[in-house]
Amino acid sequence: MRVVRNLEGLEKLILKRRASSVTIGERVTKIIKNVRTAGDDALVEYTRKFDNVKISAKELKVSEAEISAAFNELDSSLISAFKTAIDNVTRFYKGQLPRSLRVKESNGKVLTTRYSPLERVGVYVPAGTAPLVSSVYMAVIPAVVAGVKEIVLVSPPSKEKMVNPFVLAVASLLKIKNIYRIGGAQAIAALAYGTKTIKKVDKIVGPGNEFVTEAKRQVFGEVDIDMLAGPSEVVILASQGANLDYIVADLEAQMEHHNGSGIVITNSRKIIRGLRNKKVEGLALRIRNLEEAALVINRIAPEHLEVLTKKPSLVLKHIKNAGAIFLGEYSPVALGDYIAGPSHVLPTGGSARFFSSLSVREFLKEIHVISYTKKALMEEAAVLEKIASLEGMTKHIESVKKRITS
Repeated sequence: MRVVRNLEGLEKLILKRRASSVTIGERVTKIIKNVRTAGDDALVEYTRKFDNVKISAKELKVSEAEISAAFNELDSSLISAFKTAIDNVTRFYKGQLPRSLRVKESNGKVLTTRYSPLERVGVYVPAGTAPLVSSVYMAVIPAVVAGVKEIVLVSPPSKEKMVNPFVLAVASLLKIKNIYRIGGAQAIAALAYGTKTIKKVDKIVGPGNEFVTEAKRQVFGEVDIDMLAGPSEVVILASQGANLDYIVADLEAQMEHHNGSGIVITNSRKIIRGLRNKKVEGLALRIRNLEEAALVINRIAPEHLEVLTKKPSLVLKHIKNAGAIFLGEYSPVALGDYIAGPSHVLPTGGSARFFSSLSVREFLKEIHVISYTKKALMEEAAVLEKIASLEGMTKHIESVKKRITS
């Protein structure tokens, strides 16, 4: 554990940790261009090149038989666990659905806000040494609750040409049928622009490596994206008397995502000594009081914030920037990663200053409906004319006058 003297020193180390020494922009640009030009052939070639897997264009899509077989192999206790997690997440997001707004005035003017779900969403699920099954339901369920009609899942294949069977099984529970064995920047390009086999989507969500993130950045505008996520991170605010074992356990849990991505903020010398003795990786900053702690946290804008203080609710009102906040010693980040309810797709790298966690609203378009009667139009025409005249928009004014004089 490296102890930092002040906020400025902490910020320098965080920026150094977040910086990438590899320039990948040009490589990703080339991949996207090739997928746009060659379509399925480019996907086949990149799968051979990057994943060392030979597939044909016909094998890009995972068959329904493969999905069913993966589900049928699940142990009943694991099915039960998945269903509990899915129920928790679904229940949370159903409570998040926005209500339409309708404002009606006596002159007949009616203003309405309607919410319309996106038609088609792509979900990226990384492949790794362990199946990232939680990323499936955490990304998919908010879209399902929003009413998205079609969800497409992409994930890199194994050497045996298989998408991880546990990922397929969870997808089966969520009734996802369009699954493709592709990964990397090429998968993002296929979702954004479409190929013969894969239809383009309206939005791409889900975590990935730096190539996936860069590809999402480059295709943004052609499609929407959830956010530009980097390595996972946690800040633990621990006051005098906080349980050192809990702090160490949560830092070690965080290292399963990314080494050294934990930060402890504390007013306790005892905790700092304990962290040094335990030789756990990460950064530590000693602060004087709660106000200083809040200042530090809001500057860092962490993905995860744990509050291990005597009265954690008092801290909450001072925190403006964080992806998700975990209050009290019995609310570890692991709950948010798997079963609590809110999605674990969260802003990282300080982007919690302006990004939010994945929500139902991410998959809804807000549409304004404006309806005037002639009386309402006449009452507001003079105001419109003054403002439009200032901007030199004479035809705008004429479009109104024709209606009130006819």
